[in-house]
Amino acid sequence: MLGFLIRRLLQSILVLMLVSMLVFMGIYVVGDPTAMMIPDNVTAETRAAMIASLGLDKHPLLQYLDFAQRLLHGSLGRSFATGLPVEELIASRFPATLELACAAMVLATVVGLPLGLVAAVKPESWVGRAITACSSLGFSVPTFWVGLVLIMVFAVSLGWLPSNGRGPTQSLLGVQVSFLSWEGLRYMILPACNLALFNAAMIIRLTRSSGGEVMLMDYIRFARAKGLNERRVIGVHLLKNILIPIITVMGINFGGIIAFSVVTETIFGWPGMGKLLIDSINALDRPVVLGYLMFVVVIYLTINFVVDLMYSWLDPRVTLVEAKA
Repeated sequence: MLGFLIRRLLQSILVLMLVSMLVFMGIYVVGDPTAMMIPDNVTAETRAAMIASLGLDKHPLLQYLDFAQRLLHGSLGRSFATGLPVEELIASRFPATLELACAAMVLATVVGLPLGLVAAVKPESWVGRAITACSSLGFSVPTFWVGLVLIMVFAVSLGWLPSNGRGPTQSLLGVQVSFLSWEGLRYMILPACNLALFNAAMIIRLTRSSGGEVMLMDYIRFARAKGLNERRVIGVHLLKNILIPIITVMGINFGGIIAFSVVTETIFGWPGMGKLLIDSINALDRPVVLGYLMFVVVIYLTINFVVDLMYSWLDPRVTLVEAKA
């Protein structure tokens, strides 16, 4: 176990180093932030002093080394636009994004897993075919279009749900959350449904394909021959043996929801990290964009590590010793 943890830690550090280099180079060549932050009517001396205060007068390699040094000390630098520490900006927006991502993932799982099991058990029935067709539709429609349709139908036409903002929040263990009140939940429903659609479709397709293969296995036939009821056959023998690929996809999708909920947060005005990223890109605020991307990498590495640990819990045949291969 200790060897596995050390190996994964070293791998994570290497990934962070490589990603930090690629991200910094990509951000450096995109636009000049001084063109947006420094007025045109300032003197050349003032302009040079402002550029020096931001550290943009140094060679790109030296700028990266400064960034890497701050990263080693747990700092992501300061925002060009606000002057605030980047980690504080991300920390202030992360609870909103995490809350929305959890709601979307729960909704996708609650809808996708049962429907996928039904499609796997009865693939040739009209119900199974309808579920498969609907899942294909969920893959096909773009997120921004679904979001606009949800707003037009449930916010504009019917007036049932709000379409912009997060709504009232309450403190839970020092973190502001909105799901503790009905009014907060009303604000969360539309963006959560928008994010959940694609993920629910993916869970349905994966559960259907994996479940369809397992249904043909001998142990399923043997379980039925023993007289076990269908609910136990599906809930124990079928579901337990298809959870590993489902858990893998759910973990990756959860990281994707956190990292790339930009479109949904922008459409619904949800004050999360995605909206912070869009505002920072528009202002060419390099430290915030860099900090956001590095934070996303850490999220993905953490989720992958947790998924690996869950493998050994779900399937005793999978051990952490085998994971090193």
